[in-house]
Amino acid sequence: MHLRDPDEGIDHSVAAVERFVEVAGERGLDEIGFTEHVYYFVQTRGLWDQQYMLERCVHDLDRYVAAVMQAKERGLPVKLGLEVDYAPGHEPELADLLGAYPWDYLLGSVHYVDGFPVDQEPGLVEKLGPNEAWRRYFVWLRNAARSGIFDSLAHPDLAKHHGPRPDPETVQWLHEETADAIEAAGVCIEVSSAGLYKPVGELYPDQMLLEACQARGVPITLASDAHVPQNVGRDIDRAIALAHGAGYETVTVFDRRERRQELLG
Repeated sequence: MHLRDPDEGIDHSVAAVERFVEVAGERGLDEIGFTEHVYYFVQTRGLWDQQYMLERCVHDLDRYVAAVMQAKERGLPVKLGLEVDYAPGHEPELADLLGAYPWDYLLGSVHYVDGFPVDQEPGLVEKLGPNEAWRRYFVWLRNAARSGIFDSLAHPDLAKHHGPRPDPETVQWLHEETADAIEAAGVCIEVSSAGLYKPVGELYPDQMLLEACQARGVPITLASDAHVPQNVGRDIDRAIALAHGAGYETVTVFDRRERRQELLG
């Protein structure tokens, strides 16, 4: 979840948390986690060189954290998280900054590779072609996993967001190599319904990548990536079905960055 108002305006308040929780309850969800994008906060401005991120670094991270923590203290079933773009070369700085807050979990994501956007058009695929774009994207994702900063990797095959793909043999090789790296790093992989509403029209990740992760014992988290309350848990049943189809029986739940497994619904 990204903590916004019903019109997708930034709203880091307890009232905004309540709106998300109300919809979650109506849809039978026991618990939700908030993972605002890290680049919305002025405290992270020094990490970025992309104009898209720099122009959004205007909000206060302390206000966001306080809103979710106050909601937790009131007994609302929420967790405090953050979606954090991997910033090569800034790992120690990023770890120090985030270490001051009581996160339940941190999602790692890759939206830019070598200055090219992954999920915008024109972007990485248009600039480099599908083979090189996918190769570089998955290198960055593997490095994000190895960084030790993150608990789970968000929309892990975002490179498929739009545009052509490499040939099936290359895709399989990239998936297998990436699953090996994720297993070695000991992080989770996110199964998200958000891709259904992107140009690709598919869940994240691809079934092949998810099966490769399952074969290696990589745990999963679930996401609808809701940016407005009305999208909380949207098509989460399809994400669960994909996970079941890949052989998963449990989902990972976090509390102060300690994880446990619960039966997958």
